[in-house]
Amino acid sequence: MSADGPPPARPAGAWYTAPWLMLLLPTCYSLVDAALVARDAPWWQVLLSTLAAVVLLWRRRFPVTVLLLTMPGSYIDDIWLAPITAVYTVAAERPSPRVVVPCASLFALVEFFHWPLSDQTFALNRDTALYAIQSVMLAAGPAATGLLSRTRRELAARLDELTRGQERESRLLAERVLISERGRLAREMHDVVSHQVSLISIQAGALQVSTADPAAAATARTIRELSVRTLEELRQMVGVLRTSGLRPDAPLAPQPRLADLPRLIRESGLAAESELAPGDRPWPEAVERAAYRTVQEALTNITKYAPEAAVHVKVSARGRRLRVEVRNEAPPVRPAETLPGGGHGLVGLRERAQLLGGTLTAGPTPEGGFEVRADLPAGRS
Repeated sequence: MSADGPPPARPAGAWYTAPWLMLLLPTCYSLVDAALVARDAPWWQVLLSTLAAVVLLWRRRFPVTVLLLTMPGSYIDDIWLAPITAVYTVAAERPSPRVVVPCASLFALVEFFHWPLSDQTFALNRDTALYAIQSVMLAAGPAATGLLSRTRRELAARLDELTRGQERESRLLAERVLISERGRLAREMHDVVSHQVSLISIQAGALQVSTADPAAAATARTIRELSVRTLEELRQMVGVLRTSGLRPDAPLAPQPRLADLPRLIRESGLAAESELAPGDRPWPEAVERAAYRTVQEALTNITKYAPEAAVHVKVSARGRRLRVEVRNEAPPVRPAETLPGGGHGLVGLRERAQLLGGTLTAGPTPEGGFEVRADLPAGRS
């Protein structure tokens, strides 16, 4: 294989394609050098000097060939800039000593045994020794600078690779910590919440068996059913929290859809009127789930803060958007005590709607009630 074979593969991130200015600048100043040196020379000498400058345009693709083409002009007309640039490029692009040393030595020999040869060239005196040193340094300088430039690029690429590796390790460590913390929180949530909900279910079951009041028995049965359903959903969500970090594709349990809204409204225990007309088009699963959670959170808030108020639930299709509206009238009486809330329900719903490309607004109505409205697009799921 010739020395001008395909260039070696560069590390990721290494600079490869020179900007047009950096490509043309050496050619321009080499043309100036050739014009000054060969000003009164014959046409063929001017042609050799011009050739040495022009071929620099291909120096990165064929560095050794370009160096050889600059040697005639250097030998005949004593031009420096073109061969110096060629030697630098050979060292930067082909850093092997088997290539750099012969090329730099060739330039030093051409510079020392310059045309026309004279007896002074072979004289053993101080001037000849100094000129030999000058020729060697003239070739060694650009060669060393090219090797240094190549080394700097390789070190920069290695440093960039190490930085990316450290970032990747830090990200993996953070994910591992997150998985561990998620598992710990899942265990604590399961231990605390499941214990309390189990006690509620047991007490409701005992009340259902012991009471003679049909209304109380029905209420106790409803509480027990809700407790059992809550425990099932809690176990499913805890399982997702404990496995989603290890298996990102861990399947979720069957999620609620728009078809489950009538049962949700019916079991809320509120005086709710519903108008469910989502249209005939199939809505994305994420949109249906967001609509269900919106109604669920709104009904939960009404149960806590206005349990005696009239409630209106409306789900309708508006073109490619699904609108969900839950509004309660002003309650006849305010509850003396309300259940505690985390304050994150509406915030989570708003974030869910934004992730889908929709909006969610919530606030009091002029009549003294409260309204939650969500617009969810069908274009993103």
